[in-house]
Amino acid sequence: MKRLLLVSDAWTPQVNGVVRTLTTTVEHLRARGITVETITPDRFASLPCPTYPEIRLALTPPGAVGRMIRAFAPDAIHIATEGPLGLSARRWCEANNAAFTTSFHTRFPDYVHARFRIPRSLSWRFLRWFHGRARHVLVATPRLAAELADQGLPRTRLWSRGVDLSAFRPGLPKPDGWQALPRPILLTVGRVAVEKNIEAFLTADAPGTKVVVGDGPALAGLKARFPNALFTGALSGEPLARAYAGADLFVFPSRTDTFGLVLVEAMASGLPVAAYPVAGPLDVVGEGGALNEDLSTAIAAALRIPRCAAIAQGRRFSWDAAVDQFVSALAGSDIAAREPAPRLRKAA
Repeated sequence: MKRLLLVSDAWTPQVNGVVRTLTTTVEHLRARGITVETITPDRFASLPCPTYPEIRLALTPPGAVGRMIRAFAPDAIHIATEGPLGLSARRWCEANNAAFTTSFHTRFPDYVHARFRIPRSLSWRFLRWFHGRARHVLVATPRLAAELADQGLPRTRLWSRGVDLSAFRPGLPKPDGWQALPRPILLTVGRVAVEKNIEAFLTADAPGTKVVVGDGPALAGLKARFPNALFTGALSGEPLARAYAGADLFVFPSRTDTFGLVLVEAMASGLPVAAYPVAGPLDVVGEGGALNEDLSTAIAAALRIPRCAAIAQGRRFSWDAAVDQFVSALAGSDIAAREPAPRLRKAA
């Protein structure tokens, strides 16, 4: 593979794990000499996504995505998201009998159910249609692969995640003002929205100071309800790395993430993790944290875990290895040599 086309509705300036994964992967691919073209919302007029305005929904003129694909003439096409751009690219691939791969970044059925109470079965029906004709569906963990197989999507390949050890490491200066905070400092990082379950973190019975790094639609309400917590807003780069390094424990209350890139960033920074025993933490945390259905119990146990155990676990995740998996999954996906995938149905 020398020329890759990446299609994604999630892209900068959004700040989230999906965007960080995609942009970092593109950087590594280009460093390996692979020519990467991106079709992303910044190339079109767009509208804010309802309830998630940071995501821009591209307004694509008819045929625009297809013309861009033809002009680039890729060796492989990867469709990362199920939004308007992903749908346009998928439509072109189907019409032109072109092979493509997809990736499963977001527990879309859980998010839609949490926000709009739409039955998960309807969302899974859409996802089976969208991903079912892909040569491979790339997933972050083995448990997620098993879940997709149960839902009628067995053609998965593992694509893990990595951590930048030069950026996320222990020993960085603490953020200004944190020296006076009552310890232990319990940190969570992520979008402040209902699907991230941050309220469970804020209501957990735990000592010290709770810090929330992130922005989102639930921020104002949570700040009003929990005045003793520290809400920093969204952070990135060195300020984010210093927040990890300045805390004592990372708490991950989400039950819906497919991986949780923040988990490996936190552990590499020396933070043990407290989380629920769900997909994502079960595959990622290992000896670097404690998992329990009672989040307060998980916090108490994780506070006893040495930082060295978290650091060792975090350093297991390499971007080079993750990009190797990505390239391997796309190998042989020459768009001119497609063997149509079967139309899949959910297993009985």
